Amino acid sequence: MRLQNQNFTLLTWVILSTPLFITVGCSSTERATRKPGEVQHIVLCWLKEPGNTEARQKLIDASYKLISLPGVVNVLAGPPLPSERPVVDDSFDVGIIMVLENSDALQQYLENPVHKKAIAEVLAPLTERILIYDVVVE
Repeated sequence: MRLQNQNFTLLTWVILSTPLFITVGCSSTERATRKPGEVQHIVLCWLKEPGNTEARQKLIDASYKLISLPGVVNVLAGPPLPSERPVVDDSFDVGIIMVLENSDALQQYLENPVHKKAIAEVLAPLTERILIYDVVVE
């Protein structure tokens, strides 16, 4: 019985400690790529004509053009990944993730005439609804 208890204890320790080792092993990579203070500007768009591939592509193309604005670090845009998981909202047509240097850069971006023009000429005419999340990286 004692050998079984030792095996059980060892197995339990291995099972419980594996996530810790994985987390510790990954944390150096995560810390190297994150920049505290950066802002993730996440925009979800529902088209006036849901599923319209031409309208979706116009939004995506317009989003990538904004990479040249001051303070913008990166831009990613595309359609949602379909999911059967109940916690995933995949009802939008286009998701846009913009990474900005910091909250001041976000404010300057929002006031930039090129951004305002993209809203007036592309986003507003094509979308029924938008939802925005701004997240500060720590």
